[in-house]
Amino acid sequence: MDLRDVTYELPVDLVAQEPCSPRDSARMLIDRGVDPPLHKQVRDLVDLLDPRDVLVVNHTRVVPARLEVYRSTGGKIEVLLLEQRAQGVWEAMIRHGGKLREGEILATADQVPLVVVIARTSAGDTFTVQLLVEDAANRYGSMPLPPYITTPLVDRERYQTVYSHDAKSAAAPTAGLHFTNELLERLGEKGVAIAEVELVVGLDTFKPIQTENPLDHVIHSESFSVPDATLEACRVAQSRGGRVVAVGTTATRALESTATTGEQSGRTTLFITPGYEWKLVDVMLTNFHMPRTTLILMIAAFVGPRWRQLYEVAIAERYRFLSFGDAMLLNRHL
Repeated sequence: MDLRDVTYELPVDLVAQEPCSPRDSARMLIDRGVDPPLHKQVRDLVDLLDPRDVLVVNHTRVVPARLEVYRSTGGKIEVLLLEQRAQGVWEAMIRHGGKLREGEILATADQVPLVVVIARTSAGDTFTVQLLVEDAANRYGSMPLPPYITTPLVDRERYQTVYSHDAKSAAAPTAGLHFTNELLERLGEKGVAIAEVELVVGLDTFKPIQTENPLDHVIHSESFSVPDATLEACRVAQSRGGRVVAVGTTATRALESTATTGEQSGRTTLFITPGYEWKLVDVMLTNFHMPRTTLILMIAAFVGPRWRQLYEVAIAERYRFLSFGDAMLLNRHL
């Protein structure tokens, strides 16, 4: 493979700057294999899913993880909290920090000491930091919207799923942003089981593939957990002729990590690329992703070369792309 295999031209004006309102009014491209895709809305999932199916969501909640801090010299830098390693200790990305010193203290604009730099991590592109104020992220942080979203977010909850709990992630599992409580209730009334997993969204959300051969990319590990009840719901669904429908690439990675390794929690380094042998997920609801990312590789592994035709249709039909954009429903069995 080379980078051209995960590249497409994304028109800048299709990058969604604000979420849909209501959430489930987002458009949804329906993959039909060799047949032309259909154009629906996310609320139409009630008609598209079967009572025997199970819908699996990632319940992780986003930390207001972007901290604007200052060095003693007055220079402004940004600390992005990625994942908590211990009480008050985080792995973080630091932008515009120059040559930070171990032990350096970073303060708020009004001189409240907020962060101390402990050390650069072994990965080399992140730091270990200690927060000096209790509940620092909620008190001083802002939502870590991706850099391609430049419109201010008025309501923080619009970058959270309605079913989120346990704030741990540095980014939202964005396919889940399309769900409303009403839509979940309607799915439940139809008989669709709803189950949860956790995958803490971390560094690779922000990191494009930079190797000439995408398969040489080193994927970062992420914390995950798949409860017994979720595995049982998947088993029951498939035994009845139903499907495991994963909401987003993060729920997909969690489920497939357990199916591949037999481990139901821990840290996953599963890198899903074309040729991967799928074990559990049948259908995936996902947003449209940035080119040259591991997420494109996962989509290519799921539906093969037709991912490119689906993206071409979405661009021609002016679907909205990326975190606040529209969705597509993919079926690997077609």
